[in-house]
Amino acid sequence: MDSPTRVLIVDDDALVRAGLSMMLDSAEDLAVVADVADGAEVVAAVNEHRPDVVLMDIRMPRLDGLAATERLRARREPPEIIILTTFDTDDHILRAMRAGASGFLLKHTPPAEIVRAIRQVAAGEPMLSPAVLRKMMSYVAETGVDPRQERARALLGRLSEGERAVAALVGRGRTNGEIGRELSLSVATVKAYVSRLLTKLELNNRVQIALLVHDAGAPGPAG
Repeated sequence: MDSPTRVLIVDDDALVRAGLSMMLDSAEDLAVVADVADGAEVVAAVNEHRPDVVLMDIRMPRLDGLAATERLRARREPPEIIILTTFDTDDHILRAMRAGASGFLLKHTPPAEIVRAIRQVAAGEPMLSPAVLRKMMSYVAETGVDPRQERARALLGRLSEGERAVAALVGRGRTNGEIGRELSLSVATVKAYVSRLLTKLELNNRVQIALLVHDAGAPGPAG
């Protein structure tokens, strides 16, 4: 059997940590390796326990989850990070995505969806829910000429036509399989395209590709 996905829980509420641990340990392919109460403890916990996925709260007393996410994503081989919070303002979502988080969930998300999100990001697919995508697109639409737009368009201008097509679909939250079906490519080819995009655009993960696409005002094909 494959080794279970190792999960670190970061939340300042002991009851939340206990509840998440019980829920996740009931899934045979997941293992909670540790939990900590503050973002300031995250780096040491990651060094010790080597999690594949970190469930990260935002508001904590010493170091908030967004700053902790930035620290982790600056590592050479960072874990995937899912923000799990009660706050879903545009600012929180965008800061989390720009920091390198692979997903954003609210604490009232059904347990099965949290488990599915962990499995998804552990497999290299970001958890971009329709609600988060709507907020991202709404942000770009409402702010007009965003100061990041010119840079985003210049970066996307480096790409080939095929790479731009893949980037546009990543911006729609499509999985590798869905991108392959829409563009008549194998999943292996799509993965190669995504790897090339990350290298050319100097980004850490697919969520940041999606943000760049939205910053450029090019959300991709409808559907």
